[in-house]
Amino acid sequence: MPFKRYVEVGRVALVNYGKDYGCLVVIVLVDAPDMVRGQMNLKRLSLTDITVDIEKVPKKSTLIAAMETADVKNKWENSSWGRKLIVQKKRAALNDFDRFKIMLAKIKKAGVVRQELTKLKKQAA
Repeated sequence: MPFKRYVEVGRVALVNYGKDYGCLVVIVLVDAPDMVRGQMNLKRLSLTDITVDIEKVPKKSTLIAAMETADVKNKWENSSWGRKLIVQKKRAALNDFDRFKIMLAKIKKAGVVRQELTKLKKQAA
């Protein structure tokens, strides 16, 4: 499978290190709606499959409009990578009691699955 994620103007990237960690940016220099345009080391960026059709040096308003028309946020949230990061953030925000409730739900679910499995085994035998 050939490489498809090139560093190009309009490529959306995820910042994987530093003060802007977790932020989606567009490669112009590096810019996002809630960020000041600037330079960033490529080691701090993880390229995504999402691209935005923009000119080489767009104004901030043009960039924001292009990101909205390309539906970058929705595409990111529906990608498996984006969903995984959302789940990680939710789990990190849980308190002890929430984790306890999840543990009990898993135990209850496993019990129900076990009971259904034994029913099926008895029917098959």
